[in-house]
Amino acid sequence: MNFGSVLTAMVTPFNEEGKIDFPKTTALIEHLIANGSDGLVVAGTTGESPTLSSQEKLALFDHVVRIVDHRVPVIAGTGNNNTAASISLTKEAESLGVDGILLVTPYYNKPNQSGLYEHFATIAKSTMLPIMLYNIPGRSVISLHVDTIIKLSQIPNVVSIKDSSGNLDLITTIIDKTSEEFTVYSGDDSLGLPIMAVGGTGIVSVASHIVGNEIKMMLTSYQQGNVEESGRIHRNLLPLMKGLFIAPSPAPVKAVLNFKGIEVGSVRLPLVPLNDLELEQLKQLCEKI
Repeated sequence: MNFGSVLTAMVTPFNEEGKIDFPKTTALIEHLIANGSDGLVVAGTTGESPTLSSQEKLALFDHVVRIVDHRVPVIAGTGNNNTAASISLTKEAESLGVDGILLVTPYYNKPNQSGLYEHFATIAKSTMLPIMLYNIPGRSVISLHVDTIIKLSQIPNVVSIKDSSGNLDLITTIIDKTSEEFTVYSGDDSLGLPIMAVGGTGIVSVASHIVGNEIKMMLTSYQQGNVEESGRIHRNLLPLMKGLFIAPSPAPVKAVLNFKGIEVGSVRLPLVPLNDLELEQLKQLCEKI
């Protein structure tokens, strides 16, 4: 299922008390839709999902769905390492009108491939929503194997994967061995163009908060056959794409949004804001774009 080429892994705006700031969320949504985002991924890693309660996630899903009002797909991060809890949150998100769900590989409890398959398959049976798998071994320790992904892709509503493994060979094999309808998204901004070159669909992006139109132009140029132009844009954006991870995400992207006048507040502990040196490095990178 094609959700669009540029999906933004949206940050969660907080107020000075560390609570979700819904007016700021509305302003952020409008900014993203106006600047290249084909869809929004809500309460994922970049949305600080580990520190959001289930009640906060549902309030966030409800708000985003209402503000977006069908202009772009809203994909809700409802996965965690508790299958039953993921099912419960998925059902509630479905009732709020989200367009799809993002399910991360279970972290910490380290299931084997059989356990991973059963986890995702069991959640898939509980909902009619399209499912995007989320493979991110750098955070969850475990990785979905190609054979498991292929098997899961045969479940009717498992329609996509966001892969943050950084393994282009693995991603190429996924694209080759799954159906044309199964879409593969880069979870790393810097691999968005290379993955599209081997048949991927697009990017679930952090940098699109800042350079969404440029990322959209990069992918569109490639799709239209202007490989030289798309490569030029990629090379220009790469330092910022990397710079947005000079500290644990989403602290860097939140800092850039704030100093650009798109107020999203700070991060929740155990994450901490950027120090002055990191902030100055990011400001210089943005000035070069």
